[in-house]
Amino acid sequence: MTKRDLVLRISSETNLVQQQVLDVVQKTLDHITEALAKGETVELRNFGVFEVKVRKARIGRNPNDPSHDVPIPSRAIVKFKAGKEMRETVIKLSPPPAGTPL
Repeated sequence: MTKRDLVLRISSETNLVQQQVLDVVQKTLDHITEALAKGETVELRNFGVFEVKVRKARIGRNPNDPSHDVPIPSRAIVKFKAGKEMRETVIKLSPPPAGTPL
C-alpha cells in the first residue's frame, strides 16, 4: 500500500477531499519523523512504537575480498515494534505448523 492508496481509501471512507486527507497524512508523517530526529519515541496505541536505537561500531567483511576488514561506524536506526492489535491481526496470516491438519 502506498501513501496514495491510503489517501484514496481514507478519502472514500470519510467523504473528505483527497488533498485534505493528503495534507493530514503528510503532516502526521512529518511530525513522526521530526520526533524521531530528536531521539524521541513515538507510540501509536494499537499500532506500534517507533524508537531510535544506536548500532555499535563493528568490523565487517567484504564478501568479494574477505581478507580485508571494513570498519562500520556506529549509527542511529529507527526500530519499529508492532502493537498487540497489529501483531494479532498479522499472525493470522501465518501458515499452520507442519503436520497440523487444515
